[in-house]
Amino acid sequence: MAQDKPVQDDASARFEAHRRRLFGLAYRMLGSVGDAEDAVQDTYLRWHRADRAEILNPEAWLVTACTRLCIDRLRAAKAEREHYPGIWLPEPLVELEVSVAGAEAAHEMADDLSMAMLMVMERLTPAERAAYLLREAFDYDYPQIAVALKKTEAACRQLVSRAQKHLKDARPRFTADEAAARALAEKFSSATKAGDAAQFAGLLAEDAMLWSDGGGKAAAALNIIHGPDKVARFFIGIRRKLPPALRRVNARINGQPGWLLFDGDVPYMALALDIAGGVVRNVFIMRNPDKLARLPAV
Repeated sequence: MAQDKPVQDDASARFEAHRRRLFGLAYRMLGSVGDAEDAVQDTYLRWHRADRAEILNPEAWLVTACTRLCIDRLRAAKAEREHYPGIWLPEPLVELEVSVAGAEAAHEMADDLSMAMLMVMERLTPAERAAYLLREAFDYDYPQIAVALKKTEAACRQLVSRAQKHLKDARPRFTADEAAARALAEKFSSATKAGDAAQFAGLLAEDAMLWSDGGGKAAAALNIIHGPDKVARFFIGIRRKLPPALRRVNARINGQPGWLLFDGDVPYMALALDIAGGVVRNVFIMRNPDKLARLPAV
């Protein structure tokens, strides 16, 4: 056994060199940190069982294995999400905006990681989602995608084309720089604290929407709230119902400005703002305690 240890260590080191990339793919596919970590771990187990002497390109092998695992998981998850109580939102991927020991390492935060984009990607089939991500987020060519999906190159081109048509209106046309986005987020927070509808004027897009996920375990709106007036009234209405001593921590949630609220040491809410063109287009509120359990300790 001692003679095998250097070989095993080398195999583990080669896998670890690609772990972050595999997690990024799995999270984009599944919208769940826990499920993404499980998919990466299953890929690790397959890697160790494989005949690595026959593997010419470890990264391509690992991405292919992870993609296929995620497609199977996503097919099962889609059936479960049809019966989810209220609105289903992805599990938030959080970076703290403060210096905290042990805070989660920064992830690649691209447009395809935003809550808005992940929600639109829910409309895609698992194969469309995989083909689109491999092409657009990971810059794979069509021969590589064909191998990963066990399809012809022509079929993969069709999958990517259909996905692009679904997603063409999802990307914001005018993005905000980080400082401007955070400044707008602070104005939004002030309006929420004040409970004054007038303060929301000009902050929300005309077609603004609010999405709230309680998972049947915490109070949340069961349906999407449409329009700036209704969104403003929602925040005015819940202001009086919040625990009195909530503690707020600024954060970037899926690459967007937002904040975490804690009731003592217990995560109470994660809120992310989808900002483009100088206004808030979408508000995403996570209340489901299962999806808040992995928040970085503060």
